[in-house]
Amino acid sequence: MTVLNVNNVSFLRSAARPEQFVQSSDPKIVFAGKSNVGKSSVINRILNRKNYARVGSEPGKTVHINYFRVDGKVLFIDLPGYGYAKVSASEKARWADLMETFFHRETVDIGILILDSRHLPTKDDHTMCSFLKDSGCRFAVVANKTDKLKKSEIPGNLQAIRDALVLADEIPVIPFSAEKGDGRGALLSFLQTSL
Repeated sequence: MTVLNVNNVSFLRSAARPEQFVQSSDPKIVFAGKSNVGKSSVINRILNRKNYARVGSEPGKTVHINYFRVDGKVLFIDLPGYGYAKVSASEKARWADLMETFFHRETVDIGILILDSRHLPTKDDHTMCSFLKDSGCRFAVVANKTDKLKKSEIPGNLQAIRDALVLADEIPVIPFSAEKGDGRGALLSFLQTSL
């Protein structure tokens, strides 16, 4: 198991084009999710920071691939949020091209797919899950916003997400609340044992 000091973090770069991708032999951990799912908030919660990954007042603010180096040995890669309706068709196409190029060109070691625990996965969530499955990386699904559910609803919702995405038993679905910090330990443990 690799122990990560998540308090030792530095921002490296925002990449809008493939030639700006960070070239590194460090393990790459990617975070993906639709634009209003709280992806930046999940990253901030893991890093014990308030505003390290940018949290927009409107969904769809992460329009580049943002790279962070954690503990001098791992890259956290915040992918652009997808599926936000108010974004133009040309911008959606640019994001799609960027994602496709990223997954074809980069070796992803660990994938974190962030979903809203209150809803079934969208078509875009299914597409991103397929990218992660096809990449052959270890990945987990983080079901965020569990603080908005009754405790009794959480197990059934997690199972519905697992069934909808047809996840193998070894792929964890982690209940998470970026708001309250629930699930942080489980997610960190997954990352550290997967490296």
